[in-house]
Amino acid sequence: MRLSIYFLPVTLLCACIVQPTPQSTPTTNTPFVLKAADNPNPPKPEDLNLQTGGVVLNSLDLSEQTGSNPVRVKLNLLGSLPRACDQLRMEVADPNQQYQILIRVYSLVNPKPKCDNVFQQFETSILLGVYSPGRYMVLVNGSLVGDFVAY
Repeated sequence: MRLSIYFLPVTLLCACIVQPTPQSTPTTNTPFVLKAADNPNPPKPEDLNLQTGGVVLNSLDLSEQTGSNPVRVKLNLLGSLPRACDQLRMEVADPNQQYQILIRVYSLVNPKPKCDNVFQQFETSILLGVYSPGRYMVLVNGSLVGDFVAY
């Protein structure tokens, strides 16, 4: 009888305790593009017949374009192509899980016609897209150019 006197209150007390529910694990948001970049030199279908070459990049910088809503970022490039008949191409990838925007800058040339090995200077810019909120790093040909915050 003594045991049941102690056992009954302990049982009732345990029945009133709220069982913990598993907490949801916070997930990181995957970055995504709301509006694509304005690329003046995108890859083209006819590029498959051309030979890929390099470029010399002398100056790269990011600047905010405050005239647009939302504010967009412009990548300014100054460099040169290795031959007079090379064509400039730029590929802007969607952001990856690390909030990196990878941009590949390269040249293309038709290998059949004779072409002079004379550097051809270029100056161009890409108005980057509108992205989901986060801090993004911009890398051109594997090198960090800078970063920006999208709101």
